[in-house]
Parts: sequence; structure tokens; C-alpha cells
Amino acid sequence: MPETVSIHGLPTLAIVGRPNVGKSTLFNRLVGRRRAIVGDEPGITRDRIYGTTDWNGRYIRVVDTGGIIPDDKALIPAEIFRQAKVALEEADAIVMVVDSRTELAAPDMELTRLLLKMGKPLFLAVNKVDNVELEAAAENFRRLGIRNLVPISAEHGNGVAELLEEVLKVMPKSETSEPLDGDQMIEVSDDEEAPAQPGMAVPLETKIAIIGRPNVGKSTLLNQLTGTSRSIVSPIPGTTRDAVDEVVERDGQKFRFIDTAGIRRKGKTDLMAEKLSVVMARKHMEAADVSILVIDASEGVTALDANIAGYAHESGRSVIVVINKWDLVVAQAHKMREGAGTPEAERLERKSRSRMRGAMKSADQGEYERTVRENLKFLNYAPVIFTSALRGQKIDKIFETIERVAAERRKRVTTSEMNRFLEHIDFERASVPISKRVRIMYMTQTNVAPPTFVLFTDRDVKLHFAYERFLENQIRRAFGFEGTPIWIKVRPRRKKDEHR
Repeated sequence: MPETVSIHGLPTLAIVGRPNVGKSTLFNRLVGRRRAIVGDEPGITRDRIYGTTDWNGRYIRVVDTGGIIPDDKALIPAEIFRQAKVALEEADAIVMVVDSRTELAAPDMELTRLLLKMGKPLFLAVNKVDNVELEAAAENFRRLGIRNLVPISAEHGNGVAELLEEVLKVMPKSETSEPLDGDQMIEVSDDEEAPAQPGMAVPLETKIAIIGRPNVGKSTLLNQLTGTSRSIVSPIPGTTRDAVDEVVERDGQKFRFIDTAGIRRKGKTDLMAEKLSVVMARKHMEAADVSILVIDASEGVTALDANIAGYAHESGRSVIVVINKWDLVVAQAHKMREGAGTPEAERLERKSRSRMRGAMKSADQGEYERTVRENLKFLNYAPVIFTSALRGQKIDKIFETIERVAAERRKRVTTSEMNRFLEHIDFERASVPISKRVRIMYMTQTNVAPPTFVLFTDRDVKLHFAYERFLENQIRRAFGFEGTPIWIKVRPRRKKDEHR
């Protein structure tokens, strides 16, 4: 398996503290955008979230962590603490955030003791100091024994510049003048027959959003793809709230994986944090190049899976369908065969969704894929991969498919190639009513990511869906475009063009 390496490169500042003290608000203030979800509910942030900031020409990486309660042994708080410890170990400096409006508590003192023991530069940001009167109260926190104390208001920005100045005094100089970002582009020469676009932008990294319902294994898959314990994994649906991203390099190519929160139906989200996480999951998906749609093999394709797939398709993202937990289907099929006729076998068969029952009973991947495609007909272009993220199966194949799909997404076909292609298409085969038929004068590709084609026609009518589907199938047969939707636009030919 080729080596997968995490990309860092900048000095790192970790933000830590108890739940609901304003860590995410400070993080968003530093990185200049709403990257982490904030709200009044304690414990919103769970995984660690990364961003970059610059101050007077110096760039640093900032890490937001979940609220830490060191002695809480419950599953999610313990996992939050483990994630925070990873951030602390890689940090060059640490900012501990406390709430000026609350009294000092035992968890604050225990966390301070742990941080001081690490021997790293430590700063105390006394937050929510929104007026002069509260500045005196901030001095009470000197009892924690942290010498570098800075009163701030993360919400209003007061004191944040002073905090950054102090932090940068102890931070090592970065090796690079600017961070590599997924939005940075390089130019390569385009095809000589497409003079309208002299250069085609190629991203320095491919952004991949991992999407799906809650608890289908998205975070486990991210951890396998990145070779880290990057996301908190638990059997509790909705564990991931913020979108968690990690950049990895593999075979000289950079991939930014984004683990999004599980998307639920609108009526199923109660907490404001969960509602925001669903909104941000869709936002991150729409900013990605490729979406990996994760489906729980043991449950089959649900109506919500189809809705989520529709979001990706309509937004023009390339799609790879990953059927996760296939090992459970194999084990279940074995139990059903071994115990045929027993109450347990009958219970397992009832548990299988009726339309997936045959495929689950036989654990036949070909039959299962046919059923998936039947339920997701609009994703007929998407490759399907069977895996068990827990066991790390088919990770190489997923990487290979991402590379292939990302390249197909940016493929460009010249106008002369398209017109030669049109000459060989028998449009009489398209099952379209006579009144809805149009004559295509010529056709050109106007954009990539997703591939977009403009048809110049003899009539100003909307293209019949059967005609569009027929044309799309013919384009795919001739040029590929695996994994990516194709957009087709119609433009009637102007009368003055007809007399040329």
C-alpha cells in the first residue's frame, strides 16, 4: 500500500478549555470565517478542527478542540479528550480559554495542571470580557498559575490582536511564507482548439466530502483513508457535528478529505447544533470536487440515502458510492444459510429491507449493486465500491477511483471532436415525440467540473428529458466522464447565423 502522509508545514496553536467557554468563537475570529459551529449548547465541538490565520505576514495553523473535562469517563467526552491530546502534542503553543463570568472550578484547575506539565508555551485567554468592569474579574483567574493572561472578547474581537502578538513571540517562524490552500490554482495550457479559454485551472488538491446518513461509518472511513484517528467514532448517531477535514499526500497527489455530519431529515433534528451541522454538511459538500456517498450495506438504500445522493448530483459534484459494512452482510447471509428455518434466521430475513432481501441473503455483490442502481437511477454514472471501513478493506481502490473520477471531472473535449461525434449519432433512436424534436446545429463544451455542454439548435424549445438522457448516454459512451454529472444547456441559433 503506498504511503499516505499528513500535510502540516506551519507552526500550530491549539485552543483548549472546558465546554461552552467560547473556544470555537475565538477560533472563528482567528481564521476569519465561520469554520466551527458555535451556540449556547455545551459540547457542540467534538472533533478537532483546523484553520489558518496570518498576522503581520506570519502564518500559523490554529486547532479548535472539543470542551475538555479531564475526569469524565463517558464515551464521547473521553474521545474528545483523546482528540484534544493529539492537538496538544502537535502544538507549538497552547491557549486555554476560560469564561470570565463563571467561577473557577475543579476541571479548570485539573486541566491547567495537565497543560503546565507539558512544558509548552501556555496562554490564558479570559473570554467574554465585554466591558471594562469585567477586566477586574479576569484577574481572579491568575490563581490558576498561568503567567501569560490576556482578557479578550472573542465575539467582539477585543483583545484578540494582543493575544496573537503574545503568541507569535514564542512561535517558531514558519518554513513557508503562505499556507497551501485548496483554493490555490496553477495554470496549464489548454487544448489548442479551445481558444476561448487560454488556460484551464487545475487545483493543487482534490477536495473529497464524505457524505451520508448518521452512523453509516463516515468517520471510520475518514480515519482509514487518512491513516489517523482523525474523527471520533462511536455507535451513537450524530457523533460528528463540525465538518472534519484532513489533507493527505499519496503518490505525489494531495487530497483534502472532509468528514461531514450525518444528514438527517428536517423533522429529525432537534438541537440547534444538529440543524447547523446539517446545513454546514451540505455547504462543505457543495465546495468539494468529489462526494463519497456512504451507504450502510446492512440496511440497504433508504429514501434519505436517495435524497442525499440527489443533493450531490444536483450540485454538480462527482459521486462515488461506497457500500460500507459489507462484512456484516456476509456474516448475516452465512447465519441465514446455516440456520435456515430457525427463529433467528427468520428474524434476520425480516430485518433485511424487502427490496434488498435477495441480495443480502446471497451476499452477492453483483445483485446488490443492481439493486442499488435501481434505487439510484440518476447516479448511473457513479462507480460503486464495496468495503468494510472498520477492517480497512478496498482503501487502495477508493483512492484509485477518486483519482480517476477527479480527472474525468476536469476532462475537456474540443469543439471539433464534439461535432465529429454529432455526425455519427442517430437521433431517430431517441424516444422523443415529433413535436419535441430539435435539430442540433453544433455543440461545444463550455466548462469543466462538471462538464457542461451547450447545444445550438434550430428551435427555441426546452430539450425533452428523453432526448437529453439519450444524448448524455451517447456522450458517456464516446468520451467517458465516469463519476461526474453532465450538464447540458440549449441555445437556439440566432437568425443572422443561419445566413452566414
